Amino acid sequence: MNSFSFYPIVILIAALVLWRRTRAMYRPIKGNGVKLLLPILYLLIPCVPIILNPKVQAHSWELIMAFAFGLLLSVPLIWTTNYELRSDQHIYAVKNMSFIIAFLVILIIRFLFRDYLKWLGPETVGALFVTIALGYISPWRIVSFLKFRKLYKSQVNI
Repeated sequence: MNSFSFYPIVILIAALVLWRRTRAMYRPIKGNGVKLLLPILYLLIPCVPIILNPKVQAHSWELIMAFAFGLLLSVPLIWTTNYELRSDQHIYAVKNMSFIIAFLVILIIRFLFRDYLKWLGPETVGALFVTIALGYISPWRIVSFLKFRKLYKSQVNI
């Protein structure tokens, strides 16, 4: 995939994520929070064949390091994602401009990292970036779910 088709797709996905996240600040989160975990499933299903592709020339330690780098990128997302119980007794995502800034910085880091690794084959770069995405989306969503459930249980107890 050349860079002319890659960047618009990534920017479109990032815009959709930001739009969805800012919209969540104004609408209550319905249900028991299980929907917060669905992006992990949506990401995991198509990513496993990419990572296990026989054309990927990455060693297991490189994939582990990519996942660790993703874990590092998840920290600002975890810090900036919180939930609140408002007066209407519904749970909302906290309005936080820091999340948008953190998300955009992570996006820029990924662009720079991709340009740095352009000497690798496209399958290997794809596998590394999918691993990085799993590394920051999975912990962020799991911790977000735990934060939501903590508030949800306190709401139910009241």
